[in-house]
Amino acid sequence: MQALAIESSPYNQEVTVFEVNRLYGETGRFRCLKFADEAIQGAIDLNEPGRVVLPYQRALLRIMELIDPAHESAFVIGHGIGTIAGHLSSKRIKVAEIDANVVALSRRYFDYRGDNVAIGDGREILSKEEPNSYGYIVLDAFNSKGTPLHLTTTEFFEIASERLAPGGAFLLNIMGKIHGDRLIDAIHSTLRLTYENVRVFALPADHKSEARNLILMGSQREYDFQPQEAVGVIEVQLEQGHIRRDV
Repeated sequence: MQALAIESSPYNQEVTVFEVNRLYGETGRFRCLKFADEAIQGAIDLNEPGRVVLPYQRALLRIMELIDPAHESAFVIGHGIGTIAGHLSSKRIKVAEIDANVVALSRRYFDYRGDNVAIGDGREILSKEEPNSYGYIVLDAFNSKGTPLHLTTTEFFEIASERLAPGGAFLLNIMGKIHGDRLIDAIHSTLRLTYENVRVFALPADHKSEARNLILMGSQREYDFQPQEAVGVIEVQLEQGHIRRDV
């Protein structure tokens, strides 16, 4: 691993940009962004910069296409290196990122050129948006402890629901286990209080008990696309959990 930049952060403790020759079983030249917990938050293939490298991002973008390709707007919480926003650049996009250092690194090392990133807390920024404003709201925000609690409560999910256009969808990427994960079960059950239709898609893992990327989708409209259409994921059912509310 070759480190290109290591910066301290009040939100993520430490943010590192580095290059490797092998990533997720692929050989090549990859430039990555990671936080202090070692989880990779973004990556580009230097030999093919336009390709989406991270499997969960490929799945997320594909699910958005299956929901409704006609939606022309999205609000994204969590910038990373700008992959999601970059691939939605033909739409009206607004991104909320709490860490200005992350945005600066995305521009310097990952060639992010968008002028659509607002620095600040994603929940606070979203709450100031007009109702029925967005076809998609995407939550892909992490700190050193995981997804921030205040972005996984019933109060936040209601804020998001009010900002979705009719037929719009809320999408959440989170790390967790399919079985016996109290946090994941709680977030899923909380999401179901707000959205009439909730589906959960899981990316592969080496073992059933291993944490993996899970994509939770909530909408007031039923979307009946088949899981196999969203390449690289399976649809799963989670257990009942407790309801998460603002403290």
